[in-house]
Amino acid sequence: MSSQQELIQETIDLGYLKSPQIIEAFLAIDRKDFVIPENQNEAYLNTPLSIGFSQTISQPLTVAFMLELLQPKIGDVVLDIGSGSGWTSALLSYLVSDGGKNKQGKVIAIERILELKEFGEKNTAKYNFVEKNIIKFFCADGSRDILKISQQLDLKEGFDKILCSATLEQMPQEWIDLLKTGGKIVAPFPGEIQLWVKQDKNTFKKEFFKGFSFVPLISDDKESSCF
Repeated sequence: MSSQQELIQETIDLGYLKSPQIIEAFLAIDRKDFVIPENQNEAYLNTPLSIGFSQTISQPLTVAFMLELLQPKIGDVVLDIGSGSGWTSALLSYLVSDGGKNKQGKVIAIERILELKEFGEKNTAKYNFVEKNIIKFFCADGSRDILKISQQLDLKEGFDKILCSATLEQMPQEWIDLLKTGGKIVAPFPGEIQLWVKQDKNTFKKEFFKGFSFVPLISDDKESSCF
């Protein structure tokens, strides 16, 4: 692909990108702003690209698929696990804030690699979401530090949506506890993406979508976490 518009049109034509508000976010947030310099010429390819540290910026059709499952709404508080380059974080920020106009929407972006946390934060700041306090980045362990972060931010009501961009072996209990009733989690498991919709405190409706592959979610020991 030679342009952002061509990439988006291909993703629409393939059936992954459907909702008007998510299409609008893809048009507004340029993927090229989130790739490393040596990959600038490949920014509009529908493929994952390396961002260093054995991590990638996800394939656009995969990001579109996950966002369509998650359906972020204006005013939502969203937890973004494995924020990496910040591209998905910026898309979420656009969606929950109506392009920066509604400051009730919040995104909490978690990245365990400090250099990538700083890279993603710098990239997302190009769209003023950091300055407007719509998004806040943490270098932290996404499977273990979320309760502490939510307490620090005084998020007493928890999260409306949770998006994870790394493969889980099991759903972290903190995510289950901090998700609002009616809220959604979209996360990869080995070979698939799962959608969990919280029915009540201990009950989830689950859907499974095969054919996806992600890097694993890695949990550090207590001493090595940067949070």
